[in-house]
Amino acid sequence: MDVDAVNKFSSLHAKPNGLILQYGTAGFRTKAYHLDHVMYRMGLLAVLRSKQTKSTIGVMVTASHNPEEDNGVKLIDPLGEMLAPSWEEHATHLANAEEQDIQAVLAEISHREAVNLQQKAMIVIGRDTRPSSEKLSQSVIDGVSVLGGQYHDYGLVTTPQLHYLVCCQNTNGQYGKATIEGYYQKLSKAFVELTKQTFRSGDEYRALKIDCASGIGALKLKEMECYLPRELSLHLFNDGTKGKLNHLCGADFVKSHQKPPLGIEVKPNERCCSFDGDADRIIYYYNDADGRFHLIDGDKIATLISSFLKELLSEVGENLKIGIVQTAYANGSSTRYLEEVMKVPVHFTKTGVKHLHHKAQEFDIGIYFEANGHGTVLFSKAAEMKIRQLAKEETDGKKRKAAVMLENVIDLINQTVGDAISDMLLIEAILALKGLSVQQWDAIYTDLPNRQLKVKVADRQVIDTTDAERRAVTPLGLQEVIDDLVKKYRFSRAFVRPSGTEDVVRVYAEADSQGRSLGRGQGSLSVPHICL
Repeated sequence: MDVDAVNKFSSLHAKPNGLILQYGTAGFRTKAYHLDHVMYRMGLLAVLRSKQTKSTIGVMVTASHNPEEDNGVKLIDPLGEMLAPSWEEHATHLANAEEQDIQAVLAEISHREAVNLQQKAMIVIGRDTRPSSEKLSQSVIDGVSVLGGQYHDYGLVTTPQLHYLVCCQNTNGQYGKATIEGYYQKLSKAFVELTKQTFRSGDEYRALKIDCASGIGALKLKEMECYLPRELSLHLFNDGTKGKLNHLCGADFVKSHQKPPLGIEVKPNERCCSFDGDADRIIYYYNDADGRFHLIDGDKIATLISSFLKELLSEVGENLKIGIVQTAYANGSSTRYLEEVMKVPVHFTKTGVKHLHHKAQEFDIGIYFEANGHGTVLFSKAAEMKIRQLAKEETDGKKRKAAVMLENVIDLINQTVGDAISDMLLIEAILALKGLSVQQWDAIYTDLPNRQLKVKVADRQVIDTTDAERRAVTPLGLQEVIDDLVKKYRFSRAFVRPSGTEDVVRVYAEADSQGRSLGRGQGSLSVPHICL
């Protein structure tokens, strides 16, 4: 380790006085002008992680659905998964270290994790379209270079594409070709194979309007368009040619405000969807004939995919264990439909993609979608091998056809992380195969009216939760107040939980009518004040 070089570059990427940041599920996120030192240091950390794992590590510069003036960074582990929790702690420690202590912190991490400093390191880097991202990516490169790491800068990519590329690099191409073209080819081939018996030229309902949040998704969809069949007509809006990233558009805006984004005209019964700024979330929606807005969020996406996969598994005749993973924010109607109608087990975890992803790995086929539209499908190695074997060797024509379709789903879905492009293609394929309109999909079940609120508090840590954050343990008496409120209404549920990123308490309430949900939400507003 070149101590002089580390110190020299550390002074060029100085930490603002008093700034303390926490590495969470989304990595680091804050105002872009606060992040130069963090980027440099995450370049250093990525090299150590690469040496320790003897694998390629990814560094993605993005703040996802945050405003354009923000930015962020997250590291991607060898199989495209999120950074290991113990290394999240190292990231926080290193980011917050004083300049004169960086050398000691690096040495401490290397010692604790038994890093062989002579081992070669390879880092792949990607960024979103924010004005600050290119310069911040260079700061990452400085950190990688000063520790002697090799790197490949993929430039402008979606976050899920970089996750895919990392996985491809570390599986010697078994997961796919480690290029952006390889990503397009893998997904488009699976989509074409899955839908080849379905598409009819001129089917008007196969047109899809996509709000790209003025982000990277538009650029990548334009590149991918030539790989997709003409029957899938994609119309891109908020494509980045004007307007600010995520401003009055994107999946988070549509979900939060329950209305269409700016910059897109939604005609009656037109199928529309929105990506977020780095294209790892997707939300569908439409306006009915009366002009009423209908949101189709991650819960209904999970239900559509689950029902499709369960039908295929039934046709194949294999007893593969399928499981759905939700958080406390999942609408109660979706949980009831999955458990009571589809007879599929539903499991709950704490909020945060890493918790859902980890739980989904316990099943032969694990499906998780947060209500915000971030999610994917995971196939165990054993399940994937069995499906591919059946697709190749099954003699019964009907069973083999179903196995081939399952094999195409495996190749179409990005199993490393939620991916708006991959998810959109799977959804469009399922709708086409089942002959469903967006209205028919929406009518599978009716969401319970709900409200999400946040209340600023002096110290969010006074609230502790259990049962996947659905019940409050402390302060004493808080859960009893909530229980008394929810008893008054049919199909009602409410919870409070501390935010993971800011001093607010998040409040969720749902009931069998909008008026009751609203009333209960307002009643719940008083609950966090017990903590003040």
